[in-house]
Formats: sequence, structure tokens, C-alpha cells
Amino acid sequence: MKKKAWVVSVNMGYGHQRTAYPLRDLAYGGKVVNANDYPGIPERDRRIWDNARRGYEFISRFQRIPFIGKIGFSVFDRIQRILSFYPKRDLSRSNFQLKQTLSPIKKGWGRHLIKTLGKNPLPLITTFFIPAFMAEFFHYPGDIYCVVCDADISRTWAPLKPQQSKIKYFAPTLRVVERLKLYGVRPQNIFFTGYPLPKENIGSEKMEILKEDLRQRIVNLDPQKRYFEKYKALIEKKLGKLPKKSSRPLTLMFAVGGAGVQKEIGVRIAGALRQKIKKKEIKMILVAGIREKVKEYFEKETKGIGVEIIFERNMENYFQKFNSALRKTDILWTKPSELSFYSALGLPVIVAPPIGSQEEFNMRWLFKLGAGLPGENPEYASEWLFDWISQGYLAEAAMEGFMEGEKLGTFNVEKTCLG
Repeated sequence: MKKKAWVVSVNMGYGHQRTAYPLRDLAYGGKVVNANDYPGIPERDRRIWDNARRGYEFISRFQRIPFIGKIGFSVFDRIQRILSFYPKRDLSRSNFQLKQTLSPIKKGWGRHLIKTLGKNPLPLITTFFIPAFMAEFFHYPGDIYCVVCDADISRTWAPLKPQQSKIKYFAPTLRVVERLKLYGVRPQNIFFTGYPLPKENIGSEKMEILKEDLRQRIVNLDPQKRYFEKYKALIEKKLGKLPKKSSRPLTLMFAVGGAGVQKEIGVRIAGALRQKIKKKEIKMILVAGIREKVKEYFEKETKGIGVEIIFERNMENYFQKFNSALRKTDILWTKPSELSFYSALGLPVIVAPPIGSQEEFNMRWLFKLGAGLPGENPEYASEWLFDWISQGYLAEAAMEGFMEGEKLGTFNVEKTCLG
């Protein structure tokens, strides 16, 4: 029988749940446990989680209000900001946000969850630092692992006393590895695994699904073969021979965040591409996630254009549909959230404006990797987007993401955790 673990997430936005989804094969009973919404959760614990979620969603929407919203969000963001990496220095001293996080835990928040899981002390893998802190504070008897889901992280991710902590970290980037060391986490508790990507988009460790999808994608993204002519040897060495023609249309996907922010950008893109969509020169997918109001907004504002809208009421069904659509997507346009790591699938990312300090660091990482490009004015997407395609810029970004990004994070987490 295959070894199992408790896989723990929180249903606050998409990031932590999207990170947990590829690890569901490891999950005991085949289900991911949501720390803020599980059977039997004490009402007091639920209230604390709900207040945190509502606060985050409010500030995410509030920032769109001219002037006052920007000021309010900047204050909130400053509290959770990531400090500069250089000069390298001891950053192990705890900050205000970490102390605020630990305060309700010391008063019992999370005890019920940890004692419940502790009755069957499997390895505990969480995609959010708070359940990891709960597990350590309430003396969870098994191993505790925390999966980081950003390209760089604030001090809040590391324990109050990192040198004494048993929490082990799965790092998606080498910068996170070095950052955790600056925060005082012991090197033996840090594993560079890469971000866990969905197996249905990869295949086995040989990456047969990923490579076939990327072959089709490169053909669509480089119709003039300008990139291919320069790097034919590299492409064929890594992917094999490309087909003469792709089996699917050129496809652009725009994905909003969990709070539904930036949905207006998706509508503006669809409007700009209206004629090309109707002429079947490009297909467009708008991702509403599990937000019915966002779906209704997309339906109303893009009526008659012919876009596809991805929406599901259930989070797991949404991830399944999203991952399936990604296999036939050539360009991903989104803010630099955890989806930045999906560039390793050979998906070029057009970067929408970041929201907050962590997304700014994700954006920098994407640009350094060569897998992301800053979006131009959506109103003129029918011009500059096709210029980029003609020049082979997006084909280059697709290959850079594939070459430089860590693709086997899910497999690496499984091996490290369960042996």
C-alpha cells in the first residue's frame, strides 16, 4: 500500500489550494484537509479564519478605489512586505505580523485540528504556514512539512524560533532556500523541490504529456519560425521533432485572482481581440474560477465575441477544468501569483500588474527566468500580441520557462516526504 500523508490547505483564495491540488494523490483518504473548513471545526476557530479571509478579500477589492484604496492597501502590504535580500544579513528576528499570527494559536486556535490529525500521525504537508505553526505549537507527533508557494517570502513564513523548530520546508526556488536560511531555518530542514505542478499536465517523470503539449505550442507561437531557426538543435534535443502544423488553434487564457480582481482587464483584452476571435485567428479563454459574479460579468461584457469561460462551483472541479484547458493554451495572461510557476510547463506568461509585495517578487523572478513578459496596453492587444508572435518572443519565453523552471516539484515532494 502506498504511503500517505495529511495534506492540509486553506480555502482562502486559490493559491494555497492550487498548491495542494497536485499532492492529492498523497492525501489520506484522497482528500485535502482545509484547516479553516473541515468537519467538526470548532465555531471559534472558524470565526477566526473567516475574519482573516474577509479582511484579505476586502483589502484586495478596496485597493481599486482611487487614491484612498491605494493608500489603504500600501499600509496593509507594508506590514507583510519582503525585505531586500542584499546585503545578506541575519533576518531571524520575528516581526509584528508573525507575533500577531501566533497570538490566537497560543489561545487555542487550531488545537482541535492538530489533535484530530494527531490520532493518525502521518507526515503532515501544509501549503500555508499557519497550520504548520499550529502543528508545532500543539506538539503534532509526526513530521511537519510546509510547501512554499511564492518565489520569495516574508519573515512570517519562518517559525518564531527557527533554530529550534522541527518544521521542514519545500522550497520552489533557490532564492526561497537562501531566504529561509537568512530567517534562521536550519539548512537540514530546507529542501529545494520546485513548485508542485499537476501531474495531468506533466505525465510521468519523463514528462511525455508536457513535451507533447509544448511541441504543439511552439508551432503556434512561432509561425514565422524565427525562434526555431535559431534554436532548432536545442528544441529538437529537448522536445523531439515538431509537427508541421499544430492540431489546435492559437489560444490565449486570461485568469483572474481568487478575489476576482482584474476581471476588467480580461474584458478589455476580449474587446481588443474581437475581430481576430471571430475570424478564428485566436481563441480566448476567460477564467472566472469559482466566482459566479465574475462569470456573469464575463458573460455580460463579452456577449457575442465568442470567448470560452471557465467556471465551476466546486474548487476541485475548477482545478480539473483549468488544468485540462492549460494543455491547449499557448499564452497565459495573469497577475504573478502562484501561477507564475506554471511557466515551467512551457507556458509564456504575460504579466498583469502585481498585487502586493509577494507578487512583485514573483514578477521579478519570472522576468529573470525569461518566461514572463510585461503586458502592454490591453486595448491594443490585437497589434502588439501578434507582433510578439511574429517575432517569436513568446516561443522563446515558453522554452525559457521549460528549460529554467523546475518541473518535477510534485514528484520531488513525494520522494522527500515519503521516501
